[in-house]
Amino acid sequence: MANYLGSGFAGVTGPISTAVPKPQDIKLTNLLEACLQKYGVFDTPEGQKHRLLVLGKLNELVKKWIIDISKEKGKSEAEAKEVGGTIFTFGSYRLGVHGKGADIDTLLVAPRHIERTDFFSSFKELLFEAKNVTNVRAVPDAFVPVIKLEFDGVEMDLLFARLALPVIPDGLGLLDMSLLKNLDAKCVRSLNGCRVTDSILKLVPNQETFRLALRAIKLWAKRRGIYSNALGYLGGVSWAMLVARTCQLYPNAASSTIVLKFFFVFEKWNWPQPVLLRKAEEDVLGLNLQVWNPQVNPGDAHHLMPIITPAYPQQNSTFNVTKSTRDVMLNEFRRGLDICRDIDVGKLSWDILFEPIKFFSLYKHYIVICATAIDSDLLLKWSGLVESKIRILIGKLEDNENIKIAHVNPTSYPRIVPDSTDSHLMWFIGLEFCVGPGGVNITLTYEIQMFINSVVKSPALQSSPDLRNGTQLDVKHARRRDLSDYLSPDIVPPLPKKKKQFPIDIETPSPILKRVHKIERVEEPRVSKRIKIMDDPDSLTDSSIGGGEATAKTTNVDEDESSLMSTGKIGSLNFDSADVSITDIDPMENSINDSSLMMSDSSMMEHQNEESRNISSLSTSDSTLTTTTTNNVSTSSSSANASSSSSAQHNHSNTPLGPLQAIQQQQQQSSAQTAHIKKNIVLKLSTHK
Repeated sequence: MANYLGSGFAGVTGPISTAVPKPQDIKLTNLLEACLQKYGVFDTPEGQKHRLLVLGKLNELVKKWIIDISKEKGKSEAEAKEVGGTIFTFGSYRLGVHGKGADIDTLLVAPRHIERTDFFSSFKELLFEAKNVTNVRAVPDAFVPVIKLEFDGVEMDLLFARLALPVIPDGLGLLDMSLLKNLDAKCVRSLNGCRVTDSILKLVPNQETFRLALRAIKLWAKRRGIYSNALGYLGGVSWAMLVARTCQLYPNAASSTIVLKFFFVFEKWNWPQPVLLRKAEEDVLGLNLQVWNPQVNPGDAHHLMPIITPAYPQQNSTFNVTKSTRDVMLNEFRRGLDICRDIDVGKLSWDILFEPIKFFSLYKHYIVICATAIDSDLLLKWSGLVESKIRILIGKLEDNENIKIAHVNPTSYPRIVPDSTDSHLMWFIGLEFCVGPGGVNITLTYEIQMFINSVVKSPALQSSPDLRNGTQLDVKHARRRDLSDYLSPDIVPPLPKKKKQFPIDIETPSPILKRVHKIERVEEPRVSKRIKIMDDPDSLTDSSIGGGEATAKTTNVDEDESSLMSTGKIGSLNFDSADVSITDIDPMENSINDSSLMMSDSSMMEHQNEESRNISSLSTSDSTLTTTTTNNVSTSSSSANASSSSSAQHNHSNTPLGPLQAIQQQQQQSSAQTAHIKKNIVLKLSTHK
């Protein structure tokens, strides 16, 4: 292992520690590598040879195509053979962290006389005709246009970039900023993948240490359900940059130490301060490409977990992160830190870190999104469109003041429907509600409709008759005990059905979709249930409430009335709206054991406090660009909501109360007497956390 000895360093700050590994660190690294072997994160020697062979065949196909196109455009035989053109790799394969069955991200670089239209026409046809090439799917209108294919059993994503050069020389490097001259935005974005990957490898002190640690973090993120850029989590390049930054801060550390410090650094990180691997490159050539800068671009100031790519033009790779996905990831950082500390002292094994998340036991309420198509090929295209819009639904749910978190599971699940020849794919969103001092009714009609509109109005749907006529989208509410209706028992063991305590009546159908109006038939005031206080108030979800029953029921009307029919846009778009009533919680007989929240090793605490202060100063100095938080926006929004609520209460006080309203008011007055106690409990938990 190469040691960090020089006065220079990679990154925008100096390292936190340059300590070399101890024998225990080497032992833990060996155990980590042995553990990773069990999960198939390493490719076999045969697999690596096969991938190299496939890349060679693809490169030959590219060169032949460029020669043919060049001759069609007036080049002589000799000139056509000299213009060049080649394949580059990026992503996990280029970083050296791909595993068995992983795809390969590739980029076709062509000279200036080869157009993008040539790539998506003649080259696509060449792929269709090529031996051992299957499942060719072109997506020319994507943000980064791509052709997806399978070459001799290896899945590949192939991008295209046309450089402003008459000839592509052998051994061309893509980090030269001058190559970006006179390129359109799509070519710049296509080149960015290779430029970022190459920059990351240049900026880490020890590539082998980096690779093993990154394999571990990627496996952990996938097993814990937080690996998906499209759904608002982090993608592969973002995880790679976080691990690379950790390596810069601990340049001599072993891979096991890097994994531990990864959780320590980013659990303590002062988000939304950005993470950078290097100081921003200046635009010395006057290219005037848009870069991430919250001082210039107001939208950049609202990014919650900015991780900035190291190559010009610098971009935030995590702009999709939402409040809910950020909170889920931070909770996983805390869990990972606790486990790694126990691993470091020999209390736990590495397998515990990689235990999969039990998503379907976390919440009492879920939203089920089901995409249906008439065949599997159409479902592949349809599901990609639906998945790309799910984060819009997450954002709308987060805007609902009664929803604390909307936790989307990035894993999609097939659904088998008896006597149906259609293909189905489902996604699940777990909901955690803000439990107030009284009952609350939640209607998700607006949020769901906004999501459906984003799908219906998307250009990809409007331009595809197959999608408009051969697909369907259903959005439903499901309680945890009903998940066995959607998923197999090996994923969700069936739970015994419980009787509904309060029926729901359906009234006033809307011309667009059916709205549900909940009527609670109360014969006597309900007795508030009690809860067990947990160490972490953030982990207090509906599923952890001992008795506070959250009741929800979807509509129960005829099939033709409950279906949301679009006018030929999609076969049908169905939404079962639900009003959710959450009872009050009485915390009077609960106690908190303060000592259980304190660390027993005071010397370790003192060392970690000092290191935490270093992290805090790092996250401030790591930012060469100022990021503004959205606290002011949130505050003004909260004030507006409070004002609106106060106005509504004032108007309501002038209206005579009916029997049901009188009972509800008695419940609210009774629970208001203990509301301040719940606040004190949460504050105390937060203080000792």
